[in-house]
This record gives sequence, C-alpha cells and structure tokens, in this order.
Amino acid sequence: MRKTSAVLATLSLAVLALTGCTAAPSFDGAGCDRAAGGDGIQDAVTVTGDFGEAPKVTVFSPLSIKEPAYADLTVGDGRAIENGSQVVSLELSLYSGNTGKKVFATSYDESQRGLSTTDSWSEQSPGLGEVLQCATAGSRIVAGLTPDAFGAKSLSGIGLEDDDNVVFVIDVVDVFPSKAEGTLQFNDAAGMPTVVRAPDGTPGVIIPDTAAPAETAVQTLIKGDGPALTADQTPVVNVTAVNWDDKSIVTTTWGTTPRLDLGTAVPEVGKALVGATVGSQLLVVVPGVDQASAIVYVVDLLGVAPAATQ
Repeated sequence: MRKTSAVLATLSLAVLALTGCTAAPSFDGAGCDRAAGGDGIQDAVTVTGDFGEAPKVTVFSPLSIKEPAYADLTVGDGRAIENGSQVVSLELSLYSGNTGKKVFATSYDESQRGLSTTDSWSEQSPGLGEVLQCATAGSRIVAGLTPDAFGAKSLSGIGLEDDDNVVFVIDVVDVFPSKAEGTLQFNDAAGMPTVVRAPDGTPGVIIPDTAAPAETAVQTLIKGDGPALTADQTPVVNVTAVNWDDKSIVTTTWGTTPRLDLGTAVPEVGKALVGATVGSQLLVVVPGVDQASAIVYVVDLLGVAPAATQ
C-alpha cells in the first residue's frame, strides 16, 4: 500500500493529520429536521454554480445575524452525517459578513480533495458541527455563523474582525459509513476469537483460552457490497486491536477518528485488506507483535481515500 499523508482540511491550512486521538463529543441526537436551521439565511446570500465547483457567491452585506443559521440549497440523496467522527469530503468557501469578500476556500480540485471529520472542523469552528449534522452527500449548504459560533481564534486566523459574522458555502461531496455494512459470514475455524457488536458497530472481542495461531490468520466476518480494495489504494478503516495474552485493548478508533495508515503501520493487516470489499469487517490475528503472542485486529473497511491523501 502506498503510504498516506493522512490529511484533513482546516480553516487556515489545507490539510491536517487524520489520526485517531481523543474522543470528541458525538452529535446531541436532536434529530434530522434540517429545515429548522434556516432562519432566512438563504435570502441573504445568492449562490450560483455547479455542485463541487467553486461557487459564485454574493453576500448582501453587512450581514447581521443573532444566531447561527443554515439552509440546504441542494439536498443530496447520499449518506447522512450521523456522528462527528464520520469521515467526510467537503469543499467550502468562507466570506466576511461585513464586507462580503471571500476569505478562504478549499481547492475545488478533485485531485487535491482531502478527508476530514465534523469533529475536526468543530475544533476549528464550534458552530460547524450543527451546520453539518445530518447533512447528506450531494448537498450544498449556505450557513451564517456569529463570531462566537465561528470562534475568536479562527476569526483572527483568517484576518477578520472580532465582530464579523462569517458566511459558509459548503458542498458535501462524500460521506463515509461509520461501520461495516454487508452480509454476515459463517466461519468455522477453531481457536479463533469471537466478535460481538454494539448497535453503533463498536466491536467487542472474546479471545479463547487457547494458544494464539502461529501464523497470521484472517476471517471475513461481514462481506460488504462495495468495490474490492486494490494494492495501490489507501483504505479508510475503523479498527480495534486487542492483546491476545491479557485481553486488553491496544488501540481503537471507535469514538475517535478512522485511520488511513493501518496498512502501512501493520503490513500483515494491509495485506489482508487487499481484495476485501468496501463495507466488509475482517478479523486478523497477527502473532508475535509488541511482545505479545498475538494481536487481534477487527477492521471495518469504510472506504478508499482519494488520491490526494495517498
């Protein structure tokens, strides 16, 4: 697998590292009534141009809003953003509410398009979490954020005054699933761990009271119906790793951020993923890792990173 640069879009820079760190708060479960967020923002901003391409935007400035507001100019029929750690691909442009001038934009170039999460954007601008909650792939969103919702540090970072409202035009290009989605598979190999799953897909691993396999062992637990991963692609995965000996969790991305570097960090797992279909869940037992008799990896193959992140 080619080594990924593992990038995330940010407000001040085009990319940041996409790695599993500390858990960020999930959405508050307020539901998906996106019509409730409008408050007339679409009447204060005119947006033209094709989805996925740099829009032509006119802001009727100075824009005065007391609360954050958003509206879906186009509603896509793709997957919805259901939690803050879900991987997404966005194109967006930012404008000063005071002057109407553009102050930041992503590349709008498919070959340079990176991946991000709602949580990563919320760290830069807290109000973006609400704007993106339950948005679907294929949607174009216009939003207005107050200085508090946008964040004082982010305002100064793009050269805006501390009393400026900020206008966003966001194209939700793609939304990745948060867990494996496919058909459960039957496996009858003796001495292998058992995997159970919470409703949100978080796996639990039951390790048998037997010796670990002497060689790498692989099982497909769920078979997805997406395309097969090739050796030159970078997989986007959720992963939990468990020590065979003491049954402790070595690492997990569940509740944080999916990984792009697993294939290079653990070559045995990377090899096992080649040929697996997107949406699948694999169980990979790798012996002799980190002074353990084996490490058990449960890997949900969520998708393939775009070329820009590989």
